[in-house]
Amino acid sequence: MVCLPVRRCDPMHSPVSTTMARKSLPALLLCAVILTTSSLSVSSTPSKTEAYPSGYGDGPGACDYSTGELVPTREEVYGGGRIIDISYRYTPEMPSWESKDGLGQFMRLAASMKNGSLANFSEMKLPVHTGTHVDAPGHVFDHYFDAGFDVDTLDLEVLNGPALLVDVPRDKNITAEVMKSLSIPKGVRRVLFRTLNTERQLMWKREFDTSYVGFMKDGAKWLVDNTDIKLVGVDYLSVAAYADLIPAHHVFLESREIILVEGLKLEGAHPGIYSVHCLPLRLQGAEGSPIRCILIK
Repeated sequence: MVCLPVRRCDPMHSPVSTTMARKSLPALLLCAVILTTSSLSVSSTPSKTEAYPSGYGDGPGACDYSTGELVPTREEVYGGGRIIDISYRYTPEMPSWESKDGLGQFMRLAASMKNGSLANFSEMKLPVHTGTHVDAPGHVFDHYFDAGFDVDTLDLEVLNGPALLVDVPRDKNITAEVMKSLSIPKGVRRVLFRTLNTERQLMWKREFDTSYVGFMKDGAKWLVDNTDIKLVGVDYLSVAAYADLIPAHHVFLESREIILVEGLKLEGAHPGIYSVHCLPLRLQGAEGSPIRCILIK
């Protein structure tokens, strides 16, 4: 038998409920006896490697003892700043491709416990190229799409490993000249490009903005011909500038060796080397997928 601490927001766990706590003392003593006599030794303090480390759920905002209400805490960094979430949270207000009104309502509660269902059950419907997402070769090549080069065929080794975060000059799209100026060393395989899009907070604005910064065709070709980069990450909904949308995508995806991750949230990180970890959904037949990406210092 394993006895673990229960972390709930109820009167039993309020600092003012000492009387009820005393009533539960016999049960706790029994649990302690069982633990000490069991052949399985369990530490009373969870280690840092456990799924729920010490203090999980006890942070600011986790439980309002004055009202007894649960208040969820949403984080952007973890582990004291060592892990940075570079994925955008999906909301109805986030931008969607060529939409003035944003993504809109994409999720509904199909079954509700309040209406008598045994469990809550949500359904969602959204474009796969929304928010932080990945492109597969079938996105712009129909023969790749027909052949089955979907997101389920993407190489996870490319999507996970050492990565370089660079700042792009703020006054222009990513051209061959800009790529040369960045002086990205040979051997670097994963690069995240932070542009003026981040400073303008375009991913926080509902209306799609065609003036976003992206790669021009010559910039994409320079990257393909002169670097070892296989993962290209950018900070808006498309890696390619609006004026060179399809040509730049063609350059990147024709060889099926480069993976594009778009819509990254890069304002919380400094330029430099990180370990990037990106995992798309295994959507067979889909040319794109939402993706969760983190940086680890």
